[in-house]
Amino acid sequence: MRRTTTAAQVPAGPGPRGEEHGVGEQPADGRTPPTDEGTTAGTAPPAAPAGGAGAGSGPVVAAGERPTVRLRDADPEEPARYAPEWLELREGADAVARAPELLDTLRARLAGRPSGIVVHDLGCGTGSMGRWLAPRLDGAQHWILHDRDPYLLHFAAAGSPRAAADGGHVTVETRRGDVARLTPDALRGASLVTASALLDVLTREELDTLAAACAGAGCPALLTLSVIGRVELTPADPLDAEIAEAFNAHQRRGGLLGPDAVTAACEAFAAHGADVRVQPSPWRLGPAESALTAQWLRGWVGAAVEQRPELADRAEGYLAARLDACAAGELRVVVHHSDLLALTGPTGTAS
Repeated sequence: MRRTTTAAQVPAGPGPRGEEHGVGEQPADGRTPPTDEGTTAGTAPPAAPAGGAGAGSGPVVAAGERPTVRLRDADPEEPARYAPEWLELREGADAVARAPELLDTLRARLAGRPSGIVVHDLGCGTGSMGRWLAPRLDGAQHWILHDRDPYLLHFAAAGSPRAAADGGHVTVETRRGDVARLTPDALRGASLVTASALLDVLTREELDTLAAACAGAGCPALLTLSVIGRVELTPADPLDAEIAEAFNAHQRRGGLLGPDAVTAACEAFAAHGADVRVQPSPWRLGPAESALTAQWLRGWVGAAVEQRPELADRAEGYLAARLDACAAGELRVVVHHSDLLALTGPTGTAS
């Protein structure tokens, strides 16, 4: 069931992470994505495209099951974490925010591979990381897209880029599964691991597992757009800090790292010998991003109220005023994130 809210109503849950994406909905082209829990076809690296899914192809059922990325057992009845509409809404802001300063180092690490590179994109959503990164890297690329939601995997594969920066061929396959119990075997042959907005929804144990798997596979990791607990709204309001504090506490519920994720990731990867580099990647939202700002506000305030119900009365008026300012083009928001590049060597040591 979809949850609807009025413009000034505080949502019952943390905004975009709810039941907005019904599992019975069909993709825009009318195709029905698979519901298999295993891996999908198209597993060959770029050097052998005949065995791989073509660029932009959708998920198909594999004959056998291979290691997938499973960081956490999930209730099959649990709704998807993100709706495609939310991921589409944020994609432009994500693309602008990601730190280009890390790319030169990454390109140098991946250069000189005649057979191309294999990229595992964890929690790929609708594939925005691939659309951003693949055209910025040279050489043939094979992307393995991991997500628990078959509908998101369908959109990600269908919308994947066709060509690398130098015109090299880009192919894609999909694997359904949540990101725990990740092993180097699941990343065998990987040249790079990527993810967006993932670290803050992991536990410390899951993060350690991810770092160990990347180190064991000897591949770098580019992990972007992790929240760090800082938000700036202009004009300011006395309730800003209280809402932010409650939201950050909500992000840490159940042992999740939330705004502590980047610091924890630096420690976890460094413990495995990685050279870790961090760059800021803030969303800077103004009148041109009003639709995203409004949706983000509802989720931000909704999560704060879920964490501290005593805020509800004040938060409703606060949200109404903020949404009015957003609609009038008078609100500016900076949501601070960080991007992290962890460079591990062939045997899990920094080079």
